[in-house]
Amino acid sequence: MKDNCSCERTKDRSPEEYKDLMNRLSRIEGQIRGLKRMVEEDAYCPDILNQSAAASAALSSFNRVLMSNHIKSCVIDDVRAGNDETVDELLGVLQKLMK
Repeated sequence: MKDNCSCERTKDRSPEEYKDLMNRLSRIEGQIRGLKRMVEEDAYCPDILNQSAAASAALSSFNRVLMSNHIKSCVIDDVRAGNDETVDELLGVLQKLMK
């Protein structure tokens, strides 16, 4: 399956990887909708914050899984093919994620 990247590069994902990532994103989407509903319904602030923390943790987990898959496939394949620029790209992505 192809990802919808704004750049020219794409990645073929296995059906299992695709399904796992999409399921994670669907759960995160539901958590965000829940947060919106809680604000609309004037829920108690700590309850909203707890839900927000859960959504943030789910997104972090998604990022870890995606990063692991990326390193195990794209990065390793590119380095073996002599494309060392991929390591610099990886480092840039890691810096963004660690902010």
